[in-house]
Amino acid sequence: MSRFDPIESLTDDESLAHYGRDWTRFWPARPEAVVFPRSTEEVVDLVRLARRDGLKLVPSGGRTGLSGGAVASSGEVVVSLEKMRELVELDTTEPGLRAQAGLPVGELQRRATEAGLYYPVDWAAAASSQLGGSIATNAGGIRVLRYGMTRDWVQGLTVVTGTGEVLELNRGLVKNNTGLDLRHLMIGSEGVLGIITEATMALTRPPPEQSVLLIGFAGLSSIMPVFTELRAGLTLSAFEFFDRRSIEYVAGATGEDFPLDGECPYYAVVEFDDPGQASQERALELFERLAEAGHLADGTISQSLTQAKELWRWREAISESISPMTPYKNDLSVRVSRVPEFLDALDRLVSEHYPEFEVVWFGHIGDGNLHMNVLRPEDWSIGNFHAAGRELSPRVFELVRQFEGSVSAEHGVGLLKREDLHYTRSKAEIELMRQIKAAFDPEGIFNPGKVF
Repeated sequence: MSRFDPIESLTDDESLAHYGRDWTRFWPARPEAVVFPRSTEEVVDLVRLARRDGLKLVPSGGRTGLSGGAVASSGEVVVSLEKMRELVELDTTEPGLRAQAGLPVGELQRRATEAGLYYPVDWAAAASSQLGGSIATNAGGIRVLRYGMTRDWVQGLTVVTGTGEVLELNRGLVKNNTGLDLRHLMIGSEGVLGIITEATMALTRPPPEQSVLLIGFAGLSSIMPVFTELRAGLTLSAFEFFDRRSIEYVAGATGEDFPLDGECPYYAVVEFDDPGQASQERALELFERLAEAGHLADGTISQSLTQAKELWRWREAISESISPMTPYKNDLSVRVSRVPEFLDALDRLVSEHYPEFEVVWFGHIGDGNLHMNVLRPEDWSIGNFHAAGRELSPRVFELVRQFEGSVSAEHGVGLLKREDLHYTRSKAEIELMRQIKAAFDPEGIFNPGKVF
């Protein structure tokens, strides 16, 4: 008989290893147990048990994070929300959707589509990510340029605090100016303040038909002029950038041939509104103008939904294709206008200090977010490579500070960047964060060691 009864739990080695980590592989998975509540009330029971027995709880969603935010390496109890996946309400008037926190984001998107609606926040791991985890990390993804982050779509939350209180935050209201909006403290909090058990998400009308441009830049200095021109001439929903190395790894992993002939240093997938292909002529005019100006070296435009998906794959498959190299990732952001200057400075910095490392670049140029992926050489152990990454990071983050950017644009802090918070946040901000943590979780039950 388990002390967690009647809540389902597992303690076998395979389950502990599976649920005790996220996509990072730099820390061992050593939880005491994994528990599977099915309701807010059972989460409250777990918090009460944790307070009584001195347990620490690590909230767990789809564990697709890249910062160690869902790692349990010190005997914590993993609280998996995967059994809490009920759709509570679908409101087509508002419109909005209320669901338990374990509902996969891909399922949320499917349910919205079935109702003739649309949930626009999307990223490569959306199908396996869970709603609560996406809120706790304020997930962004590939269409932030048009639709913003997860934060912009959260209308209400049910949260269990570290004292076992249940908070009903905002209750799905559009207007509610009654003091501090605690809902927004929970969004992006990485599970250190409470466990999200239900959420009400806004939905919108489906976008018009989209087409995709795949373009090759003549050089780094061409990226911002192209972005500026295309954004002014088309209704963009995405402008996703990647380098030549990304192409090589995706081609190697998929066996597919890249659709452009030339070898450009950088590429982008550009998605834009194109109902009935009415914007194709305008897109081609813009492409030709930018090519004549020397900014674009090659490109192609989708002629069908199938072709659009094929072009998107060259961006979306990058993370999976480089995962065997256990990349040391840095998820950075600066103001959009400073992206090329920052990327150039960062590339020179890495080449100078670690010439033996291969770096793959991709990101969301439209919102200033760059993903720097340093690949582990085959003859390096994971431990030694992680140590080298930690040695490199202060130089990278100091450059980020000089550019007044963020050391974590969308992946969060977790374990990976908790020592680096000061590069983006002031001492006063960090102290206030600690005080807020103490107010919601006075005994430090939730996600110990993360963020701070």
